[in-house]
Amino acid sequence: MAKKRTLLEIKHLYKIFGPEPEAALERVRAEGLGKSELMEQTNHVLALNDINTEVREGEITVMMGLSGSGKSTLIRHLNRLIEPTAGEILLDGEDVLALSQEQLRRMRRERMSMVFQNFALLPHRTVLDNAGMAAATRGDKRADYEKDARKWLDRVGLGGNADQYPHELSGGMQQRVGLARALASNSPIMLMDEAFSALDPLIRTDMQDLLLELQSELQKTVVFISHDLDEALKLADHLVILKDGFVVQQGEPQHILLEPEDDYIVDFVSDINRARVLRVRSVMNESGDPVAEGAVEVDHDDTLESVLSKSDGAMEARFVVTRDGVRVGTLDMAEVLKALVPAAASESGMRTQAT
Repeated sequence: MAKKRTLLEIKHLYKIFGPEPEAALERVRAEGLGKSELMEQTNHVLALNDINTEVREGEITVMMGLSGSGKSTLIRHLNRLIEPTAGEILLDGEDVLALSQEQLRRMRRERMSMVFQNFALLPHRTVLDNAGMAAATRGDKRADYEKDARKWLDRVGLGGNADQYPHELSGGMQQRVGLARALASNSPIMLMDEAFSALDPLIRTDMQDLLLELQSELQKTVVFISHDLDEALKLADHLVILKDGFVVQQGEPQHILLEPEDDYIVDFVSDINRARVLRVRSVMNESGDPVAEGAVEVDHDDTLESVLSKSDGAMEARFVVTRDGVRVGTLDMAEVLKALVPAAASESGMRTQAT
């Protein structure tokens, strides 16, 4: 599959909070100070530390980390709600940091929509008016945007709620309004800052499923912020994991899970249900070896949990992997079981037994 083109590019991005950020930046670059050292020595906060990453068109890029990792600060740089201390942000090759205030307002109205954790709905306006807010801000008449706003409310399951006010809706319904508003703006890029984290678990799962359903059809470019690894692995085409303001590892989620490059990532993924997350495509054998007699057909995007259920507990089970009906590989139970045990955990266990 051809790699999609880069739509957003972040280069050597730094953000330091404090009275003299440029002087603090010089020390970060010259002395290699980290977040805790900079705070201790200068009383400045190193929020972002030399961030380099790309956001590809039509994909969901998830930027995740624990509290204080810099993820929400980072997403607010993309539309310049926060100004960087140093670095570049390129949108389709154009320098976002060079935009005038008028150009910046136009970019926010037409090219980037944002879905916030706290919904950010206008309480004195109806659900319909909230959904059509971007068009209204552009100066469109209500008669011109009402049909489109109603269409997106229908798509997110709120077709019968257009005339209600936000306080009359549940939290999950309010977030659906926020999603409809972002879609109705017709902007190619959606920024979602912990958009589902305030929701109850079941509603949160429903919203994740809704986003994936819409994304399969619309192919928006989505930057999604999360502190939840299960959510990140479910949604991400490209995953960026941050810690203390810097990128620890980034890439395709399956690769990160199978090949963690740092002890922090090993600890981060240690409690994940690998059978539920890992896909056949990540562990299959792509050679042209003959298919074993009685091999069971599985799809390249099936989870290993699905494969285990199809094996009926038979350790000798063999599988032929297909994609769109075409054979792309093979798989056996030994490969499945090996993938389910993290390499670091195996090595740790052997070291424990040795001692």
